Amino acid sequence: MWVVVYMTSNQGLAEMARDILAREGLLARIRSQGLSAYGCGAYEVLVPESEAWEAHDILACNLSEV
Repeated sequence: MWVVVYMTSNQGLAEMARDILAREGLLARIRSQGLSAYGCGAYEVLVPESEAWEAHDILACNLSEV
């Protein structure tokens, strides 16, 4: 099962998060959720459930600067 580890309204940030996870050897994919109530797109970064904790830690360390 795939689980969401990161959400953003910016496609570029979603791609950056996916790429960070891929560089660390984790499987990751992006799912677009269409338009939000505020008129902008929403993007989810998903990983296999077994890698969710590791993915969260990796993103917390690497995206805190963005």
